[in-house]
Amino acid sequence: MENRNSAYVLWFDQLHRKDVDIVGGKSSSLGELTSETDVPVPFGFATTAAGYRHFINYSNLNPKIDALLDSLKDPENSEELHKVCSQIRKLILDAPMPDDLRDEISNAYDSLAQRMNQNEPFVAVRSSATAEDLPNASFAGEQDTYLNVHGRNNVVRKVQECYASLFTDRATYYRIKQNFPQEKVALSAAIQMMAFSKAAGVMFTVNVATGDDTKIMIEGAWGLGEYVVSGTVTPDNFVVDKQSMKIVDKNITKKEIELVRLPSGGTEQHKVPEDRINKPVLTDEQIIELAGYAKQIEKHYGCYMDTEWSLDQDNKLWIVQARPETVWSQRKKETDEQTTKAEVLTTEKKVILKGLPASPGIATGKVHIIDDPKDINEFKEGEILVTLMTSPDWVPAMKKAAAIITNNGGMTCHAAIVSREMQIPCLVGTTSRGNAATKILQNGQSITIDAKNGIVYEGVVEDVVKPKQTAVTQVAPATEYFAPTATRVMMNLGDPDLAEKYADLPADGIGLMREEFLWTTYIHQHPLYLIETGHPERVVNELANGISKVARAMAPRPVVLRFSDFKSGEYRNLKGGEKYEPHEPADLLGWRGASRYYDPKYINAFKLELEAVKKVRNEFGLKNLNVMIPFCRTVDEARKVTEIMRDQGLERSADFKVYMMAEIPANIILADQFNQFIDGYSIGSNDLTMLLLGCDRNNEVISNLFDERNLAVKRAIRHLIKVAHKDGKTVSICGQAPSEYPEFTEFLVRSGIDYVSVNPDMVKLTKRNVAHFEQRILLDKATGLGKADTEDYEW
Repeated sequence: MENRNSAYVLWFDQLHRKDVDIVGGKSSSLGELTSETDVPVPFGFATTAAGYRHFINYSNLNPKIDALLDSLKDPENSEELHKVCSQIRKLILDAPMPDDLRDEISNAYDSLAQRMNQNEPFVAVRSSATAEDLPNASFAGEQDTYLNVHGRNNVVRKVQECYASLFTDRATYYRIKQNFPQEKVALSAAIQMMAFSKAAGVMFTVNVATGDDTKIMIEGAWGLGEYVVSGTVTPDNFVVDKQSMKIVDKNITKKEIELVRLPSGGTEQHKVPEDRINKPVLTDEQIIELAGYAKQIEKHYGCYMDTEWSLDQDNKLWIVQARPETVWSQRKKETDEQTTKAEVLTTEKKVILKGLPASPGIATGKVHIIDDPKDINEFKEGEILVTLMTSPDWVPAMKKAAAIITNNGGMTCHAAIVSREMQIPCLVGTTSRGNAATKILQNGQSITIDAKNGIVYEGVVEDVVKPKQTAVTQVAPATEYFAPTATRVMMNLGDPDLAEKYADLPADGIGLMREEFLWTTYIHQHPLYLIETGHPERVVNELANGISKVARAMAPRPVVLRFSDFKSGEYRNLKGGEKYEPHEPADLLGWRGASRYYDPKYINAFKLELEAVKKVRNEFGLKNLNVMIPFCRTVDEARKVTEIMRDQGLERSADFKVYMMAEIPANIILADQFNQFIDGYSIGSNDLTMLLLGCDRNNEVISNLFDERNLAVKRAIRHLIKVAHKDGKTVSICGQAPSEYPEFTEFLVRSGIDYVSVNPDMVKLTKRNVAHFEQRILLDKATGLGKADTEDYEW
């Protein structure tokens, strides 16, 4: 046989998983499944890294690509990165395909046709990067896939388009940040027979919602599997116990659209016929058959697996792709490594501190106490951050922390909110539980944090860090499933660096993007100081780049950016801020939000925020970006702020929405008047509860009185929804309550709220809860039973 390292084409049955440097991760995995297992895989072949490099060398593209990459001065600049990557992709697409490589691909396609006894068969052309084994890299979904391709010339062209997709913005940025030379990466294309899917989906050998590896999770929908992978449809969900091979959970969704193959090639979205909308995509026998394949694949690979499957028109099941699952595999690896690196494991559970469990999880590490944010640069990756309380300027240290412990604060304090978003274990309010963390703990001390139960142990406790393998995680409750809902589930996000990580969650968009993260992570300087020193463009560029990361990752789903909502004390901590900020005794109720924007002392800084929004929308073309005005006390303030926006070229329209936080009682009482200036509201339940009940939300002493479920809060919310809907305005909520209390979410759904925006770790559960509550409401209405929709909540 021809030297494998110089061949331009190799068949699946010639490939194994060790061939990742020849054909990349995806192609080598398809080869491994074909060569070494009995699972059914549609046959095909792969172009090789040698073929890609021959293509690049034939047109002498490497020097041209290097020159363009060298011209990229700042990869963090989204606009500049996009421009350079677009130029590189055009170079590749315009280059001629070498005749010998074209012939090899065409001849292989003809051989595949003969083998399948078909004339010009339909195939899928899937990209497979040979850098997929780069340490810490995950290129899944980075390059392109083309479905339902047929004909020699079309296949060759799609291979070339796969080559170009090696230089997407995201993949190029990642290689630059990893210092990985572009010459060392190559692209293989897997050309695989298309299964005539009437249904398709994915399956995991670990429950990705809970981490329970005694279960297999299978998801599926009608048509091709791309709509499941992309989150376009909400799939049926099945859970199978690995040991008994019995179905332990089954949830069927309403599947109204499907992606189907066209006879002439390509794909198209169709409506699902009425008789299949609510029908399971798989029979029980097919579910068990798939689970059997999943077990076989996991046993062969020796790790958790993420597999794509297809059910053809003859009811035959196919495995079309398999790769190691990354999230829970990495968590397991990190836990094992953390335990290995720990000084000494102990079996003694000596409790040394208790606090409010603000963000769940287990962590170990060395304590690092910081009293002043000016010292956060001393904080090291993997340490336990211990402090009095955090604020936005602490974010750079928080991002490095294995866990966070604070003396003060409640479930809605800054440390709690940010930790939940970052999925970092966090305890707050330790003082209210008996002792202040900064007094009990010592710098350098090794501790174990159980942030689910609010406990800190001395040392590294073996049973906490590494539970016995015999323990079985409970099956997810029946309400945990995805289904289309009238009430949309959005996501709260602050740190733009997390946008790609969370983009695949089944959220309907970003309901709250906190601008404060951009100031503390990227800018660090007071806007008025930058204006005075002659660098206002830095505000515009840094804000635009950060905002665009989120808008691009979430597109076409909407993103709602909340304008800056620092308090004066937080602004003062930015460089140069002391000169411009007053000393307020209670800045939580002071110069913040809308009252700043029209103030002559601050209006020029606000205009820079507006310029950044215009740049993202107009220059970057990200029209999914909308904005929100925080802490707007009076109707006149709403008028003033929206007039400034209009004068600066940002006016409400069909594709640009202006929302307002509803967090002050005046917003509720005067909603009929606020309506004229905005498109909708987002309820800030933390501040609204504080101001309705007169409870400082950051004061752990009275934390027992702070409760968003109070009837006063519920009546206010119900009233707002009613008045907003009269004028066609939408209502969302971005506070913590829906994440914390499922019964509060049910109240919101029954009240007719349009959107519920929660932290990333709660998106899946909230989506399932909302679907469950909507079904319950329909049943209540049909039977005349259940909870009354209006009882107790009307003014």
